[in-house]
Amino acid sequence: MESGLHITLAAERLFTVWGFPITNSTLAMWFVMAVLIVLGLLVNRRVSLIPNKLQNLFEMVFEYLLDMMEKTLGSRKLAMRYFPFITTIFLFILAANWLHFLPIFGTFTVGHGDEHIPLLHGVNADLNSTLALAIISFLVIELSGIFTLGVLKYGSKFVNFKGGAMMFIVGLLELIGNLARLISFSFRLFGAIFAGEVLLMVVGTFVPYFLPVPLMAFEAFIGLLQAAIFAILTMAFIKIAIDEPHGSHTEAHAH
Repeated sequence: MESGLHITLAAERLFTVWGFPITNSTLAMWFVMAVLIVLGLLVNRRVSLIPNKLQNLFEMVFEYLLDMMEKTLGSRKLAMRYFPFITTIFLFILAANWLHFLPIFGTFTVGHGDEHIPLLHGVNADLNSTLALAIISFLVIELSGIFTLGVLKYGSKFVNFKGGAMMFIVGLLELIGNLARLISFSFRLFGAIFAGEVLLMVVGTFVPYFLPVPLMAFEAFIGLLQAAIFAILTMAFIKIAIDEPHGSHTEAHAH
């Protein structure tokens, strides 16, 4: 173990497996996944036909989330279809953000050449992790539009020759906006969590006793907020993707 201020923009490689580098953020991601799996198994074992107070609370939360998704997506069927994915995204990001406050992050180090590097690095403080989450979300959004509307109808949202030059330009802007989601998703989450990590490390080094506690509470709220934003935006973009193109609505009204 080694104390001190250690700030790095990127995750650091610990070792390789079959030529693939394993970084300290990868190890932290496995740790977060293990915690969620264990908690899921424990919760599943306690589920009963006659629910206790805790199970009632979970069921109320799930029902509230399902109702919210139903209002956003427009049907209970769609809400049930996307509920596992949206909830998993939210819980993973939230767990990664909150578990980052455990003392094992930044405390335990391993020797790497002439220096010591942290064994665990914040999952969402690594741009590779947030970019991977953004890619997953992006693919689900785009594939939802394709499978719901079909390739040609979904593609007409971005390449439209029927509405003249203006609609063609609007379609191109829509395409650029879709691709920009990869940047906005990944950098928003990475920036918020990395900035909080640096702030806590600096404050914890120079004012180690009192100030870090309220800052940790604030960063825990930011972690919850960022997880909710990521999940809600993913749900909203899925709704936009599966909606009929504007031209289709116009033609339907004309008929």
